[in-house]
Amino acid sequence: MDEQKKKEGINIELSEEVAEGSYSNLAIINHSASEFVLDFIQLMPGVPKAKVKSRIILTPQHAKRLMKALNENVTKFEGQHGQIKDLDSSNNVPINFGGPTAQA
Repeated sequence: MDEQKKKEGINIELSEEVAEGSYSNLAIINHSASEFVLDFIQLMPGVPKAKVKSRIILTPQHAKRLMKALNENVTKFEGQHGQIKDLDSSNNVPINFGGPTAQA
């Protein structure tokens, strides 16, 4: 049965609204023993208030799979387009909502 599932694949539907996507230039990540919460934020220059544009809640297992998939894709991207330059650490926005220290 698993072999048949692999051949069939997964039928994924993408609505027009979701396909448009949301721009994010900041991510805040918090976690508990049972979940990871990823808040994607749009931070505008000169505006002191930022809005969370999307929140994704993952199990720890799915968070680890996402991390591996992102790592693989960044490696492929850099192989095709060159190394992605990391931003100067002095440009990081210090934000703490009272939970565990977030990383983006």
